[in-house]
Amino acid sequence: MALRARGLRMTQQRARVEEAVRRLGHATPEQIAEHLATDSPPLPLSTVYRALDALERVGAVSHGHLEQRAPTYHLVSHADHLHLRCAGCGAVAEADVDAAADLVRTLARRHGFAADVGHLVIPGRCRACDDADSDPVEVTR
Repeated sequence: MALRARGLRMTQQRARVEEAVRRLGHATPEQIAEHLATDSPPLPLSTVYRALDALERVGAVSHGHLEQRAPTYHLVSHADHLHLRCAGCGAVAEADVDAAADLVRTLARRHGFAADVGHLVIPGRCRACDDADSDPVEVTR
């Protein structure tokens, strides 16, 4: 295991945190702690943070910022997709990383920059919010 190769043990707490990330897909440390609180014994939030730090150092998990709050963690094996975050309703959808292929090629050609768009968060507006905003507003007197 990657932890042992770096001189770290796979403790029961780290294993529980990694499994919670696997089950939740994307989760903040607080959401992971809440999920684990249903187990016995629950893990303190500080333990969750330490476990996530250890798992990230060995490349098992990674984090991103889907919102303007705590980072969300995911398994590294689940990192090759884009996130489309709606500024209107807060919904997050996933899109295939190939959708950004033209951007990656343009950045490489024009700037000599090899972009890693796996797990890129793209803010915008979903169709429902965009449609709601374009509806005519009724004026009542």
